[in-house]
Amino acid sequence: MKSKVTICLMVLLLAVSTYSCAQESEYKNDDFVINEVSIIHDADLALTVWEIKVDGKAGKTIPNAAGQLDGAPVLGYVFPTSLKPTDVGFNQTEGIVALALTSHPDFDDTPLWDENNDRIFDNDGVIWHPHWVILHEDKRVKGGLAVKQFKKDDNTVVLPPTNPGMPMYMDSPGYPVNPKNNTIKVIVPDYRMNNKTDFNYDGVTAFMKVNTTNPDLPMLGVYEVFSVASGDLSLPYKVK
Repeated sequence: MKSKVTICLMVLLLAVSTYSCAQESEYKNDDFVINEVSIIHDADLALTVWEIKVDGKAGKTIPNAAGQLDGAPVLGYVFPTSLKPTDVGFNQTEGIVALALTSHPDFDDTPLWDENNDRIFDNDGVIWHPHWVILHEDKRVKGGLAVKQFKKDDNTVVLPPTNPGMPMYMDSPGYPVNPKNNTIKVIVPDYRMNNKTDFNYDGVTAFMKVNTTNPDLPMLGVYEVFSVASGDLSLPYKVK
């Protein structure tokens, strides 16, 4: 019997196939065409280096500001993984643990971190930065997935202390992200993911959008998948 995570991955794969025949969005370009993905563990430094290489220039394309939170566009380089939610500070829940490197000029969801080093902590959402998220199936959006939400009064939910205060399974861990030439990298200390260094992963690039007004849509949904490293989202890659 297929697990819920496997089914969720199959849904995303179907979304990828659907978009291959769809009209290309304004953000679909070589900056989001993946040609290589890797996670390498450095035992001496007790950290992993996560990397996505693209045909164009990684991180060069950023979203056009909507001027408000509702409808705000989000672009992402995403690593779906086989990690458990508890490995990165959430309570155990169904879904896919993913590390998403995102840019969104309309809002800042990393209140603890000053990514552009201007001593203002709420003005740098456009700078590429990381989020741990739990993705789950959501057929209300074209990409078939969304960040998992919860009711604000749900006492069973556990979030890391670095979360941005939104009613979603999302964390803003503050890891350093470095886009350079055709590569975007992020460094994750071992202790920040339960010292797990043996897991599977994949690479995805996607367009997402924020919703704060329509109760029939998710708060943060995947609306378009640009590229999948493996081609079939089978999470075939292992940490080296």
